[in-house]
Amino acid sequence: MRGGEKVLEALCDIFPDADIYTHVFDPASISGKLKAHRIQTTFIGSLPYAKRLYKKYLPLMPMALEQIDLSSYDLVISSESGPAKGIIPTSPALHICYCHSPMRYIWNMYNKYYESSGLVTRMMMPPMAHYLRTWDVGSANRVDDFVANSRTVANRIRSYYRREAAVIHPPVDTAAFHAVPNSELEDYYLMVGELVSYKKPDLAVQAFNNMKKKLVVIGGGEMLSHLKKIAGPTVTVLGSQPFEVLKHHYARCKALIFPGEEDFGIVPVEAMASGRPVIAFARGGATETVIANKTGVFFNNQTVEELMDAVERMEKLDFNSADAISRAADFRRDVFVNRFRTFVERATGTELAIPA
Repeated sequence: MRGGEKVLEALCDIFPDADIYTHVFDPASISGKLKAHRIQTTFIGSLPYAKRLYKKYLPLMPMALEQIDLSSYDLVISSESGPAKGIIPTSPALHICYCHSPMRYIWNMYNKYYESSGLVTRMMMPPMAHYLRTWDVGSANRVDDFVANSRTVANRIRSYYRREAAVIHPPVDTAAFHAVPNSELEDYYLMVGELVSYKKPDLAVQAFNNMKKKLVVIGGGEMLSHLKKIAGPTVTVLGSQPFEVLKHHYARCKALIFPGEEDFGIVPVEAMASGRPVIAFARGGATETVIANKTGVFFNNQTVEELMDAVERMEKLDFNSADAISRAADFRRDVFVNRFRTFVERATGTELAIPA
């Protein structure tokens, strides 16, 4: 239940009778709200170890998507950061794509994925990526309207597909978080997220090792063991934690450290909903959520020195937790639902019923 699934839940609030199509379905991993819908999988779901190794079947996904029979629908919404928009609706059905990002591993982050891959994967990536790029651009023509989750993603859609996209930021469950009195704040900074190379968790660890300031790292991923090895005495790497532990740390940290570039980035909004400021790399979705020198500070280059400088500037900032909470409220779930419902109504020329 990550960001994409939270968007899907919100879409289900708008369309409570909708059917859901997906490659792989693991009932144990999704919410009851999603399981209440009719869910159908492509043939990918029947392949060996699909629930665990579904990413390995990426080259087969275009074929699988094109085999989905959508002839009984007059509205199709694809939610993707992969190839989901490649479905073929029956004319004159309307196809709206909510795009979290064009496929990162073949477009804007191809070189980073290539450099971090093993020998066999590096041998396969160039021809596979070439094939997927050609198919991906072609499949963009099957979309009637694009909606991007940020201006950053809208710019990618323009660059790669030569299409314009409306921007509707994804829903964040801001009500699940709360601030605490200043007397309960603690003397540590916080980093939250999947511990993978492009999110730059090692940059945060190295900076706090140098400053000898306290940093708590929450999240799992391929870099977890490496970060534990390089963490100095002031850095605590907790790994994955229950939601209640995460909320506790959000509310009591001095500030959130967000050193990577994200398409949107829900974590900074969750931190602000907890009444805490954000120190973020000045690219990607964080630039659309964090207000510079009000709800946080930015640094322009992903270097230890610039992150250390940003921490020093943060400690001098005249920060008001009420400003952060107010900003986070702009990304509430009901804001997304209302904006997306209005978009669909305009696109279809039909007023949608509001579910009871």
